[in-house]
Amino acid sequence: MIHSLFLINSSGDIFLEKHWKSVVSRSVCDYFFEAQERATEAENVPPVIPTPHHYLLSVYRHKIFFVAVIQTEVPPLFVIEFLHRVVDTFQDYFGVCSEPVIKDNVVVVYEVLEEMLDNGFPLATESNILKELIKPPTILRTVVNTITGSTNVGDQLPTGQLSVVPWRRTGVKYTNNEAYFDVIEEIDAIIDKSGSTITAEIQGVIDACVKLTGMPDLTLSFMNPRLLDDVSFHPCVRFKRWESERILSFIPPDGNFRLLSYHVSAQKKAEVVKVTRDEVRGFPGGSVGKNLPANAGDAGSIPGSGRPPWRRKWPPTPAFLPGKSHGQRSLAGYSPRGHKRVGHD
Repeated sequence: MIHSLFLINSSGDIFLEKHWKSVVSRSVCDYFFEAQERATEAENVPPVIPTPHHYLLSVYRHKIFFVAVIQTEVPPLFVIEFLHRVVDTFQDYFGVCSEPVIKDNVVVVYEVLEEMLDNGFPLATESNILKELIKPPTILRTVVNTITGSTNVGDQLPTGQLSVVPWRRTGVKYTNNEAYFDVIEEIDAIIDKSGSTITAEIQGVIDACVKLTGMPDLTLSFMNPRLLDDVSFHPCVRFKRWESERILSFIPPDGNFRLLSYHVSAQKKAEVVKVTRDEVRGFPGGSVGKNLPANAGDAGSIPGSGRPPWRRKWPPTPAFLPGKSHGQRSLAGYSPRGHKRVGHD
């Protein structure tokens, strides 16, 4: 699978490399540098670059190229998704993913990468599991490690790794149970001079922040799930139930995670996403929330509506809070110019 990983900054310098199966010379990156010179912008570098003996797969995020080196043919999206997971893990560990931060925490970076891959194959990619294996760096922990010579590696295996739900650790307890869901959408649209929408497509994701005690079993349904194309789920989602009933049923990870991503084609001119029911089972005093209208893609943001889609104003949307309530978050909106959230967290 993945033999090596190179981190390259925007200046073309390799500032970190990690090898799993065998040591690959840095000279293999010369093919990447040639493709980078031919590209007009960093985002235009081909994600897959074949070489005589290797394949180079890369993603560009936070002004850093994450380049994976493989020797055999594998599904490219599999490797690219793993690289995105690496970036998200760094961002979750250190707050930001940048060259200075990675250099300052290089020991933790190597420890995390060692746990994420086993002999080149993905092993532990969930953030809450990794945090049990490798403790996140703090000022106090750094001082103690410097004095005692210890490391951030945990003393025992994560409890979730030995269960049927490896994405969630056991024994989770919260004084206040709460869960938030954010719908984030990008709309690519062509609008004529009169303001009418000629064609439009929607790329959306649903991000979740779940802090619930025990092992909660959640269900989430949509008003018209047939509108969703190319749906990609988090491993916690029961895919068979989605295929048969078009209902999301899952035991969520603890903390922040991406529940699903979806695409809505230009031909579908109806309401895109509308959460109609959510349930929490097994919570004493837990409550079932009211309808949660996401309203993504209604008459103000769909093809043929006659209005530019970014004129849509998204109202704040409550999330279900089993037990004591602590206010509400906006379910988030969209911006045609990027992942800008509309509303407040």
